[in-house]
Amino acid sequence: MKIIKQQLALNFQWPTQDPFLFCVHHLDHYPPGNSTQGLDSKYLKGRNIGQDFEPKDGFRLYHGEEIPGFPVHPHRGFETITIVRNGFADHADSLGASGRYGEGDVQWMTAGSGVQHSEMFPLLHSDKENTLELFQIWLNLPKSHKMVPADFKMLWAENIPKIKKDPLVEISLIHGEIQGESFREAPSNSWAKNPANEVNILLVKIMKGGHFKFNKSQNPTHRSLYFFIGNEMRLNDELIKGKSGLFLDSSLDLDIFAEFHEVEFLILEARPINEPMAQHGPFVMNSKEEILQTIREYQVTQFGGWKWARPDMSHGPGTERFAKYPDGHMERP
Repeated sequence: MKIIKQQLALNFQWPTQDPFLFCVHHLDHYPPGNSTQGLDSKYLKGRNIGQDFEPKDGFRLYHGEEIPGFPVHPHRGFETITIVRNGFADHADSLGASGRYGEGDVQWMTAGSGVQHSEMFPLLHSDKENTLELFQIWLNLPKSHKMVPADFKMLWAENIPKIKKDPLVEISLIHGEIQGESFREAPSNSWAKNPANEVNILLVKIMKGGHFKFNKSQNPTHRSLYFFIGNEMRLNDELIKGKSGLFLDSSLDLDIFAEFHEVEFLILEARPINEPMAQHGPFVMNSKEEILQTIREYQVTQFGGWKWARPDMSHGPGTERFAKYPDGHMERP
């Protein structure tokens, strides 16, 4: 049987399947930062400041004006998973939580009933390039979980399982279960916490000559694979060349061989929610009426308001990672 159901090109925003709403791979080679961890004015020329999504000179500012990133904005009805492979991200939100994470850390936020947050990418090195590489993934919530209280959790790189049962294969188990190991450390209100939903998020690196095997799912799931580093790999009986997004038949075992080159890929898998969906930017509900209600509530409550000094909140110099939770509890890796 043919395991590949659909093959798609990978551009800036990657195609996804229910219950995943969005996946993007950010890779920006920022120059050295200035005294405020932003870009010197000479790097800002010729850019659409506030809406800079063109990879001019190898980087984007996104919605930032000096510090790259995404100043304060709201979410409701889904979860965000941010995997920072290189560089750093600064978090601040309307719950009073904040954090600096990077170099392999993951931040998981269940927006639920509503939260405002900012995600900025401070340029902490003033003497060398600041490379930022991250994945941002949006995971939908079913109607039963749309209005759970907002919550977030930091998954520190030191605690994320790195499975190396084969010396030529390294699996970063962000969430889920593989090869007899499980890791489900999403926030307490996350839909992914329930093993029955079979949410698997894996980053896999295979060295030349290596072989990766992923067993078929126990129940029908949507399994997506994003081949983002490497020239070619063999997936079961098919040769895959270049960057590709692959929607796979999860009822079949997956075998990947890196015959001639090192390869890396991301796997997103989960049981589909199969519910009606209405989306308006950062709000994802089940109907247009719920979207309109969300907009009205946000206009009145601002999901708790914004108590930080600036909309593009960053946490100063230094590379110390931390998380401050809404109850004031501080955590460090």
